[in-house]
Amino acid sequence: MSFNIINPTGIEKKSAMEAVQEANYKVLDKAFIANTYGRLDVCFVKGKGSTLYDNNGKKYIDLGSGIGVTAFGINDEVWSQAVIDQVQKLNHVSNLYYTMPQIELASKICEKTGMKKVFFSNSGAEANECAIKAARKYSIDKYGKDRNVIITLENSFHGRTITTLSATGQDVFHQHFFPFTPGFLHTPANDLAKLTALVESNPHVCAIMIEPIQGEGGVMPLEQDFVKGLTQLAHSKDLLVVVDEVQTGNGRTGKLYGYMNFDIEPDIVSTAKGLAGGLPMGATFFNEKTQLVLDGGSHGSTFGGNPICAAGAVTIMNRLTDDLLDEVASKGAYIKEQLVGTKGVKSVSGLGLMLGIETEAEPKDVIAKCLDKGVVVLSAKNKVRLLPALNIPQEDLEEAIAILKECIANL
Repeated sequence: MSFNIINPTGIEKKSAMEAVQEANYKVLDKAFIANTYGRLDVCFVKGKGSTLYDNNGKKYIDLGSGIGVTAFGINDEVWSQAVIDQVQKLNHVSNLYYTMPQIELASKICEKTGMKKVFFSNSGAEANECAIKAARKYSIDKYGKDRNVIITLENSFHGRTITTLSATGQDVFHQHFFPFTPGFLHTPANDLAKLTALVESNPHVCAIMIEPIQGEGGVMPLEQDFVKGLTQLAHSKDLLVVVDEVQTGNGRTGKLYGYMNFDIEPDIVSTAKGLAGGLPMGATFFNEKTQLVLDGGSHGSTFGGNPICAAGAVTIMNRLTDDLLDEVASKGAYIKEQLVGTKGVKSVSGLGLMLGIETEAEPKDVIAKCLDKGVVVLSAKNKVRLLPALNIPQEDLEEAIAILKECIANL
Protein backbone atom coordinates (compact mmCIF):
# COMPACT_ATOMS: atom_id res chain seq x y z
CA MET A 1 0.00 0.00 0.00
CA SER A 2 1.26 3.46 -0.85
CA PHE A 3 0.33 6.66 0.95
CA ASN A 4 -0.10 10.16 -0.36
CA ILE A 5 1.77 12.06 2.33
CA ILE A 6 1.93 15.42 0.54
CA ASN A 7 0.05 18.20 2.21
CA PRO A 8 -2.38 19.72 -0.34
CA THR A 9 -1.17 23.24 0.43
CA GLY A 10 2.48 22.25 0.24
CA ILE A 11 3.22 23.80 3.63
CA GLU A 12 4.29 20.70 5.53
CA LYS A 13 4.86 16.98 5.19
CA LYS A 14 2.99 14.37 7.15
CA SER A 15 4.82 11.96 9.41
CA ALA A 16 4.69 8.26 8.59
CA MET A 17 2.38 7.72 11.57
CA GLU A 18 0.00 10.45 10.40
CA ALA A 19 -0.04 8.93 6.93
CA VAL A 20 -0.87 5.47 8.30
CA GLN A 21 -3.60 6.87 10.53
CA GLU A 22 -5.19 8.81 7.69
CA ALA A 23 -5.03 5.80 5.37
CA ASN A 24 -6.90 3.77 7.98
CA TYR A 25 -9.23 6.49 9.23
CA LYS A 26 -12.41 4.48 8.67
CA VAL A 27 -11.10 1.46 10.57
CA LEU A 28 -9.88 3.59 13.46
CA ASP A 29 -13.09 5.61 13.60
CA LYS A 30 -15.22 2.49 13.76
CA ALA A 31 -12.97 0.94 16.38
CA PHE A 32 -12.84 3.85 18.82
CA ILE A 33 -15.74 6.27 18.22
CA ALA A 34 -19.36 5.52 19.11
CA ASN A 35 -21.17 4.56 15.93
CA THR A 36 -23.81 7.30 16.07
CA TYR A 37 -23.04 9.05 12.79
CA GLY A 38 -23.62 7.92 9.21
CA ARG A 39 -20.36 9.38 7.94
CA LEU A 40 -19.77 10.17 4.27
CA ASP A 41 -16.66 8.76 2.61
CA VAL A 42 -14.31 11.69 3.11
CA CYS A 43 -11.79 12.74 5.76
CA PHE A 44 -11.23 16.50 5.85
CA VAL A 45 -7.85 17.61 7.16
CA LYS A 46 -7.73 21.38 6.60
CA GLY A 47 -9.29 24.33 4.86
CA LYS A 48 -9.41 28.05 4.36
CA GLY A 49 -12.53 30.16 4.06
CA SER A 50 -15.10 28.17 2.09
CA THR A 51 -12.53 25.71 0.77
CA LEU A 52 -11.88 22.30 2.35
CA TYR A 53 -9.22 19.70 1.58
CA ASP A 54 -9.39 15.99 2.27
CA ASN A 55 -6.51 13.68 3.19
CA ASN A 56 -5.83 12.97 -0.50
CA GLY A 57 -5.50 16.65 -1.35
CA LYS A 58 -8.86 16.93 -3.10
CA LYS A 59 -10.44 20.38 -2.94
CA TYR A 60 -14.08 21.05 -2.03
CA ILE A 61 -16.31 24.14 -1.87
CA ASP A 62 -18.09 24.12 1.47
CA LEU A 63 -21.82 24.89 1.43
CA GLY A 64 -22.39 23.33 4.85
CA SER A 65 -20.13 25.28 7.25
CA GLY A 66 -20.19 22.42 9.75
CA ILE A 67 -24.02 22.61 9.88
CA GLY A 68 -24.05 26.39 10.16
CA VAL A 69 -21.18 26.69 12.65
CA THR A 70 -18.16 28.18 10.87
CA ALA A 71 -19.93 31.48 10.27
CA PHE A 72 -16.95 33.14 8.57
CA GLY A 73 -15.43 29.99 7.13
CA ILE A 74 -12.53 27.75 8.01
CA ASN A 75 -9.47 29.29 9.71
CA ASP A 76 -10.86 32.79 9.46
CA GLU A 77 -7.93 35.08 10.23
CA VAL A 78 -9.74 37.53 12.52
CA TRP A 79 -11.31 34.70 14.52
CA SER A 80 -8.11 32.65 14.63
CA GLN A 81 -6.00 35.53 15.91
CA ALA A 82 -8.49 36.37 18.66
CA VAL A 83 -8.61 32.72 19.76
CA ILE A 84 -4.80 32.38 19.72
CA ASP A 85 -4.38 35.61 21.69
CA GLN A 86 -6.85 34.41 24.30
CA VAL A 87 -5.27 30.95 24.54
CA GLN A 88 -2.02 32.66 25.46
CA LYS A 89 -3.70 34.79 28.14
CA LEU A 90 -6.30 32.69 29.93
CA ASN A 91 -7.84 29.43 28.73
CA HIS A 92 -10.28 28.86 31.61
CA VAL A 93 -11.35 29.90 35.06
CA SER A 94 -14.65 28.99 36.62
CA ASN A 95 -17.74 31.18 36.63
CA LEU A 96 -17.01 31.98 40.26
CA TYR A 97 -14.86 34.79 38.81
CA TYR A 98 -15.24 37.57 36.25
CA THR A 99 -13.66 37.28 32.78
CA MET A 100 -13.50 40.09 30.25
CA PRO A 101 -14.31 38.20 27.00
CA GLN A 102 -17.57 36.89 28.50
CA ILE A 103 -18.59 40.37 29.68
CA GLU A 104 -17.70 41.93 26.32
CA LEU A 105 -19.71 39.32 24.41
CA ALA A 106 -22.79 39.61 26.61
CA SER A 107 -22.78 43.39 26.35
CA LYS A 108 -22.53 43.25 22.54
CA ILE A 109 -25.42 40.77 22.33
CA CYS A 110 -27.63 42.93 24.55
CA GLU A 111 -26.69 46.09 22.65
CA LYS A 112 -27.52 44.53 19.27
CA THR A 113 -30.76 42.79 20.32
CA GLY A 114 -32.22 44.95 23.07
CA MET A 115 -32.33 41.92 25.36
CA LYS A 116 -31.22 42.50 28.97
CA LYS A 117 -29.20 39.51 30.14
CA VAL A 118 -27.39 36.47 28.70
CA PHE A 119 -26.60 33.04 30.12
CA PHE A 120 -23.76 31.16 28.39
CA SER A 121 -23.62 27.40 27.91
CA ASN A 122 -21.89 24.99 25.52
CA SER A 123 -24.42 23.92 22.90
CA GLY A 124 -27.83 24.51 21.38
CA ALA A 125 -29.43 21.79 23.46
CA GLU A 126 -28.08 23.38 26.64
CA ALA A 127 -29.26 26.82 25.54
CA ASN A 128 -32.74 25.34 25.04
CA GLU A 129 -32.61 23.53 28.39
CA CYS A 130 -31.86 26.89 30.00
CA ALA A 131 -34.75 28.52 28.13
CA ILE A 132 -37.15 25.77 29.22
CA LYS A 133 -36.03 25.99 32.85
CA ALA A 134 -36.37 29.76 32.87
CA ALA A 135 -39.82 29.68 31.25
CA ARG A 136 -41.10 27.24 33.85
CA LYS A 137 -39.50 29.10 36.73
CA TYR A 138 -41.01 32.41 35.61
CA SER A 139 -44.48 30.90 35.63
CA ILE A 140 -44.08 28.82 38.78
CA ASP A 141 -42.71 31.78 40.72
CA LYS A 142 -45.69 33.87 39.66
CA TYR A 143 -48.58 31.39 39.36
CA GLY A 144 -47.59 28.20 41.19
CA LYS A 145 -46.11 24.84 40.32
CA ASP A 146 -49.00 23.56 38.17
CA ARG A 147 -48.46 26.13 35.41
CA ASN A 148 -45.53 24.41 33.69
CA VAL A 149 -46.57 23.14 30.23
CA ILE A 150 -44.73 24.39 27.14
CA ILE A 151 -46.31 24.23 23.69
CA THR A 152 -43.97 23.50 20.78
CA LEU A 153 -44.71 22.91 17.11
CA GLU A 154 -45.05 19.69 15.19
CA ASN A 155 -42.02 19.12 12.95
CA SER A 156 -39.79 21.09 15.35
CA PHE A 157 -36.37 20.08 16.63
CA HIS A 158 -34.92 21.45 19.87
CA GLY A 159 -32.01 19.15 20.78
CA ARG A 160 -30.91 15.67 21.82
CA THR A 161 -31.07 15.74 25.62
CA ILE A 162 -34.04 13.93 27.14
CA THR A 163 -35.88 17.19 27.81
CA THR A 164 -35.14 18.86 24.47
CA LEU A 165 -36.12 15.64 22.68
CA SER A 166 -39.37 15.80 24.63
CA ALA A 167 -39.85 19.36 23.39
CA THR A 168 -39.17 18.25 19.81
CA GLY A 169 -42.38 17.80 17.83
CA GLN A 170 -41.35 14.78 15.74
CA ASP A 171 -42.36 11.25 16.69
CA VAL A 172 -39.25 9.79 15.07
CA PHE A 173 -37.20 11.24 17.95
CA HIS A 174 -39.51 9.89 20.66
CA GLN A 175 -38.05 6.40 20.77
CA HIS A 176 -35.62 4.32 22.86
CA PHE A 177 -35.11 6.78 25.72
CA PHE A 178 -38.25 6.45 27.83
CA PRO A 179 -39.50 7.96 30.01
CA PHE A 180 -39.43 11.33 28.32
CA THR A 181 -39.79 14.57 30.27
CA PRO A 182 -43.47 15.46 30.72
CA GLY A 183 -44.91 18.94 30.28
CA PHE A 184 -44.85 19.45 26.50
CA LEU A 185 -47.71 19.70 24.02
CA HIS A 186 -47.31 19.88 20.25
CA THR A 187 -49.51 21.70 17.74
CA PRO A 188 -49.28 22.12 13.93
CA ALA A 189 -47.14 24.97 12.61
CA ASN A 190 -48.99 27.85 10.94
CA ASP A 191 -52.40 26.87 12.36
CA LEU A 192 -53.29 29.69 14.72
CA ALA A 193 -56.81 28.36 15.35
CA LYS A 194 -55.51 25.04 16.68
CA LEU A 195 -52.88 26.76 18.79
CA THR A 196 -55.48 29.10 20.26
CA ALA A 197 -57.81 26.21 21.06
CA LEU A 198 -54.96 24.33 22.76
CA VAL A 199 -54.06 27.35 24.88
CA GLU A 200 -57.70 28.08 25.81
CA SER A 201 -58.32 24.47 26.86
CA ASN A 202 -55.18 24.08 28.94
CA PRO A 203 -54.71 26.29 32.03
CA HIS A 204 -51.29 24.71 32.71
CA VAL A 205 -49.52 26.31 29.72
CA CYS A 206 -46.69 28.68 30.61
CA ALA A 207 -44.89 29.26 27.30
CA ILE A 208 -44.86 28.71 23.54
CA MET A 209 -41.56 27.73 21.94
CA ILE A 210 -40.85 28.08 18.21
CA GLU A 211 -38.10 28.03 15.59
CA PRO A 212 -38.45 30.86 13.03
CA ILE A 213 -37.43 28.29 10.42
CA GLN A 214 -37.81 24.61 11.22
CA GLY A 215 -34.31 23.58 10.22
CA GLU A 216 -34.13 19.86 10.93
CA GLY A 217 -37.80 19.69 9.94
CA GLY A 218 -36.96 20.49 6.33
CA VAL A 219 -36.01 24.20 6.34
CA MET A 220 -39.62 25.34 6.69
CA PRO A 221 -40.12 29.03 7.60
CA LEU A 222 -43.10 29.90 9.76
CA GLU A 223 -45.72 32.22 8.30
CA GLN A 224 -45.78 35.90 9.26
CA ASP A 225 -49.43 35.94 10.38
CA PHE A 226 -48.95 32.83 12.49
CA VAL A 227 -45.91 34.20 14.34
CA LYS A 228 -47.52 37.56 14.97
CA GLY A 229 -50.79 35.96 16.09
CA LEU A 230 -48.94 33.51 18.32
CA THR A 231 -47.04 36.33 19.99
CA GLN A 232 -50.17 38.40 20.57
CA LEU A 233 -52.00 35.38 22.01
CA ALA A 234 -49.12 34.52 24.33
CA HIS A 235 -48.62 38.02 25.66
CA SER A 236 -52.34 38.50 26.27
CA LYS A 237 -52.19 35.58 28.72
CA ASP A 238 -48.71 36.21 30.16
CA LEU A 239 -47.32 33.14 28.39
CA LEU A 240 -43.68 33.49 27.45
CA VAL A 241 -42.61 33.45 23.81
CA VAL A 242 -39.42 31.39 23.54
CA VAL A 243 -37.57 31.48 20.22
CA ASP A 244 -35.08 28.75 19.37
CA GLU A 245 -32.39 30.44 17.25
CA VAL A 246 -29.83 27.66 17.50
CA GLN A 247 -29.61 27.40 13.71
CA THR A 248 -31.36 30.57 12.52
CA GLY A 249 -29.37 32.96 14.71
CA ASN A 250 -26.20 34.98 14.26
CA GLY A 251 -26.88 36.30 10.77
CA ARG A 252 -27.94 33.07 9.11
CA THR A 253 -31.27 34.31 7.71
CA GLY A 254 -30.11 37.77 6.63
CA LYS A 255 -31.20 39.26 9.96
CA LEU A 256 -29.17 39.20 13.15
CA TYR A 257 -31.68 36.73 14.60
CA GLY A 258 -34.45 34.95 12.74
CA TYR A 259 -37.28 36.37 14.83
CA MET A 260 -36.37 39.81 13.46
CA ASN A 261 -37.86 38.74 10.13
CA PHE A 262 -41.25 38.67 11.89
CA ASP A 263 -41.10 41.96 13.81
CA ILE A 264 -41.84 40.37 17.19
CA GLU A 265 -40.28 40.77 20.64
CA PRO A 266 -39.64 37.38 22.27
CA ASP A 267 -39.20 36.90 26.01
CA ILE A 268 -36.41 34.33 25.78
CA VAL A 269 -34.08 33.51 22.86
CA SER A 270 -31.67 30.58 22.58
CA THR A 271 -28.79 30.30 20.13
CA ALA A 272 -25.57 28.37 19.43
CA LYS A 273 -24.00 26.99 16.21
CA GLY A 274 -22.50 30.05 14.45
CA LEU A 275 -22.15 32.12 17.61
CA ALA A 276 -18.51 31.24 18.34
CA GLY A 277 -17.44 30.47 14.77
CA GLY A 278 -16.47 26.84 15.38
CA LEU A 279 -16.01 26.64 19.14
CA PRO A 280 -18.71 25.10 21.38
CA MET A 281 -20.90 27.85 22.77
CA GLY A 282 -24.60 28.27 23.45
CA ALA A 283 -26.38 31.30 24.83
CA THR A 284 -29.82 32.16 26.18
CA PHE A 285 -31.04 35.76 26.13
CA PHE A 286 -33.65 37.26 28.46
CA ASN A 287 -35.78 40.36 27.98
CA GLU A 288 -36.85 42.83 30.66
CA LYS A 289 -39.66 40.56 31.84
CA THR A 290 -37.47 37.48 32.28
CA GLN A 291 -34.05 38.94 33.07
CA LEU A 292 -34.18 38.20 36.83
CA VAL A 293 -35.84 34.77 36.68
CA LEU A 294 -32.59 32.83 37.02
CA ASP A 295 -31.18 33.91 40.35
CA GLY A 296 -28.20 32.73 42.41
CA GLY A 297 -27.73 28.95 42.23
CA SER A 298 -30.75 28.29 40.00
CA HIS A 299 -28.62 27.43 36.97
CA GLY A 300 -24.96 27.10 36.07
CA SER A 301 -22.31 25.75 33.70
CA THR A 302 -18.66 24.92 34.32
CA PHE A 303 -17.56 25.65 30.77
CA GLY A 304 -20.27 28.14 29.79
CA GLY A 305 -18.79 31.43 28.61
CA ASN A 306 -15.28 29.98 28.45
CA PRO A 307 -12.91 32.87 27.65
CA ILE A 308 -11.53 31.27 24.47
CA CYS A 309 -15.00 30.58 23.08
CA ALA A 310 -16.15 34.05 24.10
CA ALA A 311 -13.16 35.71 22.44
CA GLY A 312 -13.97 33.90 19.20
CA ALA A 313 -17.63 34.84 19.49
CA VAL A 314 -16.81 38.54 19.96
CA THR A 315 -15.19 38.54 16.51
CA ILE A 316 -18.35 37.03 15.02
CA MET A 317 -20.67 39.50 16.72
CA ASN A 318 -18.49 42.45 15.70
CA ARG A 319 -18.82 41.54 12.01
CA LEU A 320 -22.56 40.89 11.90
CA THR A 321 -23.14 44.36 10.49
CA ASP A 322 -26.07 45.60 8.42
CA ASP A 323 -23.89 45.43 5.30
CA LEU A 324 -22.94 41.82 5.98
CA LEU A 325 -26.56 40.86 6.67
CA ASP A 326 -27.64 42.52 3.41
CA GLU A 327 -24.98 40.45 1.65
CA VAL A 328 -26.34 37.27 3.23
CA ALA A 329 -29.85 38.11 2.02
CA SER A 330 -28.54 38.93 -1.46
CA LYS A 331 -26.61 35.66 -1.74
CA GLY A 332 -29.67 33.73 -0.59
CA ALA A 333 -31.75 35.46 -3.27
CA TYR A 334 -29.10 34.56 -5.87
CA ILE A 335 -29.25 30.88 -4.92
CA LYS A 336 -33.04 30.83 -5.15
CA GLU A 337 -32.95 32.59 -8.52
CA GLN A 338 -30.51 30.00 -9.84
CA LEU A 339 -32.40 26.96 -8.58
CA VAL A 340 -36.13 27.69 -8.68
CA GLY A 341 -37.72 26.14 -11.74
CA THR A 342 -34.59 24.31 -12.92
CA LYS A 343 -34.48 20.66 -13.91
CA GLY A 344 -34.88 18.28 -10.98
CA VAL A 345 -35.82 21.00 -8.44
CA LYS A 346 -39.34 20.87 -7.02
CA SER A 347 -39.08 23.80 -4.60
CA VAL A 348 -36.69 25.95 -2.60
CA SER A 349 -37.50 27.12 0.95
CA GLY A 350 -35.77 29.17 3.62
CA LEU A 351 -34.32 32.61 4.19
CA GLY A 352 -30.87 34.10 3.65
CA LEU A 353 -28.19 31.41 3.64
CA MET A 354 -30.40 28.78 5.27
CA LEU A 355 -32.07 27.06 2.34
CA GLY A 356 -33.75 23.72 1.66
CA ILE A 357 -34.06 22.27 -1.85
CA GLU A 358 -36.75 19.70 -2.57
CA THR A 359 -35.41 17.56 -5.41
CA GLU A 360 -36.86 14.87 -7.64
CA ALA A 361 -33.85 12.72 -6.79
CA GLU A 362 -33.20 11.41 -3.30
CA PRO A 363 -31.29 13.97 -1.21
CA LYS A 364 -28.68 11.38 -0.25
CA ASP A 365 -27.92 10.77 -3.93
CA VAL A 366 -27.57 14.51 -4.58
CA ILE A 367 -25.26 14.87 -1.59
CA ALA A 368 -23.05 11.97 -2.70
CA LYS A 369 -22.90 13.26 -6.29
CA CYS A 370 -21.98 16.75 -5.12
CA LEU A 371 -19.28 15.40 -2.82
CA ASP A 372 -17.80 13.46 -5.73
CA LYS A 373 -17.77 16.70 -7.75
CA GLY A 374 -16.15 18.66 -4.93
CA VAL A 375 -19.09 20.44 -3.28
CA VAL A 376 -20.21 19.86 0.32
CA VAL A 377 -23.98 20.07 0.91
CA LEU A 378 -26.24 18.77 3.68
CA SER A 379 -29.68 17.25 4.14
CA ALA A 380 -32.71 18.18 6.22
CA LYS A 381 -35.52 15.65 6.24
CA ASN A 382 -36.57 15.28 2.58
CA LYS A 383 -34.42 18.14 1.25
CA VAL A 384 -30.90 19.10 0.32
CA ARG A 385 -29.83 21.81 2.76
CA LEU A 386 -27.43 24.70 2.17
CA LEU A 387 -25.73 26.54 5.04
CA PRO A 388 -22.64 28.19 3.53
CA ALA A 389 -20.39 30.58 5.41
CA LEU A 390 -21.97 34.00 5.69
CA ASN A 391 -19.04 35.55 3.79
CA ILE A 392 -18.61 32.88 1.11
CA PRO A 393 -16.96 34.57 -1.89
CA GLN A 394 -19.39 35.14 -4.75
CA GLU A 395 -17.15 33.27 -7.21
CA ASP A 396 -17.07 30.22 -4.93
CA LEU A 397 -20.82 30.38 -4.52
CA GLU A 398 -21.42 30.61 -8.27
CA GLU A 399 -19.12 27.68 -9.00
CA ALA A 400 -20.70 25.53 -6.29
CA ILE A 401 -24.29 26.30 -7.32
CA ALA A 402 -23.48 25.48 -10.95
CA ILE A 403 -22.15 22.09 -9.85
CA LEU A 404 -25.15 21.54 -7.57
CA LYS A 405 -27.56 22.32 -10.43
CA GLU A 406 -25.73 19.89 -12.71
CA CYS A 407 -25.84 17.14 -10.08
CA ILE A 408 -29.55 17.62 -9.42
CA ALA A 409 -30.40 17.70 -13.12
CA ASN A 410 -28.49 14.54 -13.98
CA LEU A 411 -29.75 12.19 -11.27
